Amino acid sequence: MLYVVGMGAGSRDGMTAAAEQAIINSDLIVGYTKYVELLREIFPDKEYSSTGMRRERERVERALKAAESRTVSLVCSGDSQLYGMAGLAFELSESYPGAEIEIVPGVTAAFSGGAVLGSPLTSDLAVISLSDLLTPAEKIRKRLECAADCDMVIVLYNPSSKSRSDYLRRACDIVLGYRSGDTVCGYVRNIGRDGQESRVLTLSELRETPVDMFTTVYIGNSDTKIIGGKMVTPRGYRDV
Repeated sequence: MLYVVGMGAGSRDGMTAAAEQAIINSDLIVGYTKYVELLREIFPDKEYSSTGMRRERERVERALKAAESRTVSLVCSGDSQLYGMAGLAFELSESYPGAEIEIVPGVTAAFSGGAVLGSPLTSDLAVISLSDLLTPAEKIRKRLECAADCDMVIVLYNPSSKSRSDYLRRACDIVLGYRSGDTVCGYVRNIGRDGQESRVLTLSELRETPVDMFTTVYIGNSDTKIIGGKMVTPRGYRDV
């Protein structure tokens, strides 16, 4: 059995009961090095196998091969589908007919971080990764334009890295073509982990803000406002 587990933000508090049970039931835990380090603190008696960044295929094949004879958890940060390994596990599964796959969902950073900021995701939203390692930059640009034009709340994953330090600034410039610089925005870094920090700010301020790959960014729509210091997107329930 291969459980593809969304482990949430990385702390036990953010992990669903189903995710925790899958890990407890597993003989082997496979994952990205950083996530394995987090889980080792929670489940120190488990056997672990990890690979670094950009070695996803190797990681999934290792988990599938082991799952033909053992119970394995392939862990993903947040949710196991959204930017996770669930899709790749199914893509590669034909070569490992002895491995049964079960997907265990988790709370993705968009929602756990949104709760830190207040309630920015009460209405329609778009989740977009700024990483162009797997998605062409032109396609990312088009998605940003469309989401901004139709007034969706936008959540940005992977907003920056050492090699992409200006990607958030460029994304903000795209959105500023459709929205005011006073648009309410926010970000949360290290969601649910030591060193968590957050801020509510304007789109113009966000454009000048340094972030890293452990930061999740929120760009409000035309209705998003600050209430009691929190970022809130009303849906209109009060007017019904």
